[in-house]
Amino acid sequence: MVCGCKDTKIFCIFAASNQYLTFMQETRQNKIARLLQKELSIIFQEQTRAMHGTMVSVTRVKVSPDLSICTAYLSIFPSERAQELLQNIESNQKAVRYALGQRVRNQLRIIPELRFFIDDSLDYIDRIDELLKK
Repeated sequence: MVCGCKDTKIFCIFAASNQYLTFMQETRQNKIARLLQKELSIIFQEQTRAMHGTMVSVTRVKVSPDLSICTAYLSIFPSERAQELLQNIESNQKAVRYALGQRVRNQLRIIPELRFFIDDSLDYIDRIDELLKK
């Protein structure tokens, strides 16, 4: 950015560099979120393979700016067992975090704290489709 005044020129350069740092930070967050989503999906796929008729998908992952907290949204099929499986996942959170740490130990220095939530957007879409068909 170019300004007419010398004092504001320094401010404009600082603002532009700050915007660039923010952009770079978001890019890194997104890369780490994609990595964690992929690895968590593989972990849940391996763990639910023995449970026939049950599927856990990681639909979205958000990472805090300091990379210390990972919020994962899970889509669980069948949805009737979602609460039960979520409680099971939360009770085994340390084992999941350890397995995640084993998989990403070369990419991340600190493994983030994991938080899991049910993503019920598919149930919501099904409910809307049901109502529209009536």
